[in-house]
Amino acid sequence: MSNKRVVKLREKLQAKGLTAMLVASPINRRYLTGFTGSAGYVLITRDNAYLLTDFRYMTQAPQQAVGFQVVEHGPKVMETVKDLLSSEGITSLGFEQDHVTYGVFSTYSEQLAPMSLVPVSGLVEDLRIFKDAEELSIMQRAADLADQTFSHVLTLLAAGKTEREIDLEMEMFMRKHGATSSSFDTIVASGERSALPHGVASERVIQGNEFVTFDFGALLDGYCSDLTRTVALGSPDPKLKEIYDIVLEAQLHALDHIKPGMTGREADALTRDIITRYGYGEYFGHSTGHGLGMEVHESPRLSKLSDDVLQPGMVVTVEPGIYLPGLGGVRIEDDIVITESGIHILTSSSKDYTVL
Repeated sequence: MSNKRVVKLREKLQAKGLTAMLVASPINRRYLTGFTGSAGYVLITRDNAYLLTDFRYMTQAPQQAVGFQVVEHGPKVMETVKDLLSSEGITSLGFEQDHVTYGVFSTYSEQLAPMSLVPVSGLVEDLRIFKDAEELSIMQRAADLADQTFSHVLTLLAAGKTEREIDLEMEMFMRKHGATSSSFDTIVASGERSALPHGVASERVIQGNEFVTFDFGALLDGYCSDLTRTVALGSPDPKLKEIYDIVLEAQLHALDHIKPGMTGREADALTRDIITRYGYGEYFGHSTGHGLGMEVHESPRLSKLSDDVLQPGMVVTVEPGIYLPGLGGVRIEDDIVITESGIHILTSSSKDYTVL
């Protein structure tokens, strides 16, 4: 697995005229090596693949980073990097411009001089867009755990509990069933707060006769799931049922029509045009979806500004919504894999209008 990813990265480096790259991003480090430790750098050259880390991980790293030369770096990491590059006669080094602060860049410049430093963007991230069979298997398990968590929370949800209490129950359930953590701060938004697209769980007491929106996911073996469902307690305002039906129609329409070769802009229009036709376009202010993987927000984007082309192996969310300030809102979201002929849906929780 790691070697294939390194081969592809080398091809990208060659296309840019580079013979070496330093990877500092923890997510990209894990993607390339499988190493789960909290500290380290990956150095890819034309002939070698190094994982540099410290004393704490000198037993763990060789076990996880198959195919990499594990090097215990010195007190100044870049001096070790410089020594390795010099041993191969390398005089220029690509670095991840999106993950390096100016302060860190200054350190690179000082300790690697006279090495030529070349900023590059998105090389590893572009590889991560396409999930292999092993990654998809993990993501299916992460999606299954999100579905199980939703089923669990429906047995607990009741007027009188706070959003935060429900959030904690969800977090504990996911961790008890194998998750490292939630994929992001769980959204439990009830009543008028359901009109907040990112209404992270608060101390608000859930009432009867209102909507509750859950947006959450499980971080499992390094990969995220992302699920949103909206349910009713008692007899909410009929306007809320109206927008629920519209959002569901839009979401199902998108799932029926998304296909490889479509742009993010075209995929976004599948939901946005329906919501706009019903007169609620101004109340749908976010994109239809986003890429999903080791991070909860990755490329590609399903938005009205996106020219990203959907291709087999990509995993994206489909999550239209309508939000009415002072009343409430609805969002419905699934995780899908783009296939050669269409899509495969990873999440399976019911989207039927549910009243508790």
